[in-house]
Amino acid sequence: MKKKILVVGGGYSKERNISLKTAKAVIASIKKTYNVKFCEPDKNLKKMVKKFKPNVVFNALHGRFGEDGFIQSVFETLNVKYTHSGVLSSMLAMDKELSKKLFIKNKILTPKFIKLTNENIELNIKKIEQKLIFPVVIKPLNEGSSFDVYISEKKNLKKNLKKMKNYNEILIEQFIPGREIQASIMGGKKLGAIELKPKRKFYDFEAKYNSDAKTKHIIPINISSKKYEELMHIALKAHKILNCKGITRSDFKFFKNKFYLLEVNTQPGMTNLSLVPEIAEYKGMNFKSLVSWIIKDASKTR
Repeated sequence: MKKKILVVGGGYSKERNISLKTAKAVIASIKKTYNVKFCEPDKNLKKMVKKFKPNVVFNALHGRFGEDGFIQSVFETLNVKYTHSGVLSSMLAMDKELSKKLFIKNKILTPKFIKLTNENIELNIKKIEQKLIFPVVIKPLNEGSSFDVYISEKKNLKKNLKKMKNYNEILIEQFIPGREIQASIMGGKKLGAIELKPKRKFYDFEAKYNSDAKTKHIIPINISSKKYEELMHIALKAHKILNCKGITRSDFKFFKNKFYLLEVNTQPGMTNLSLVPEIAEYKGMNFKSLVSWIIKDASKTR
């Protein structure tokens, strides 16, 4: 008898459409092997779990409520096996301030930053000018996929801060130039890395998910074996610091021979342009095998 897999996708974050693409790709890859159903994370989820009785819930959500510990706590309340990281790990990784404080405590380089509440723009401008050097990166404290992320010089700082009015808390980070490199960890082991050369200003939402943006994906990355080992060591260290499970993808800037860790993603995308499947493919693991591994890795407490 086929195992039952409930794929949960869509959701309420700004990454809803990406989540639906992830869910669609996952379902297409496993529908012949498993008995698969799809569900949104809404009021029907509890009913679906009770009625369908899945062996595993595949968390295909991205962004808020999907990778910040919220839906993970729901899965644990429902007492079902689920994929990816658990409640606390997801919450820590999604909160850019908390995760960066943990990186610093554990001697991992990360860009200098300040957290601001979005109340007084003039006061915030003064704080930024006092503590950071331009250009700076403005981003929400807990969104993913480079949504509402702006590289800002002093002259357009006020305009960009106004664009963030819908967020209570924002993170202002020192902009680090250099190469965009992302490294993936799978089950506590080093999977591999990929370099991105966006035609756009940086690896933003369009560069990630729009094939017309023509972001160049480079694998293997052109660095020495010693630096590659250092990169993978940092990615694994960050994965362990946050106590992540399953698969993670860590985003780095490589500048002046140093790796700066920007963030750890506990729910990496699984679309046709996503990086973890590309890294896995390069390492000899096709998409179906990757999804099957994630399912087999699922557990009730993460």
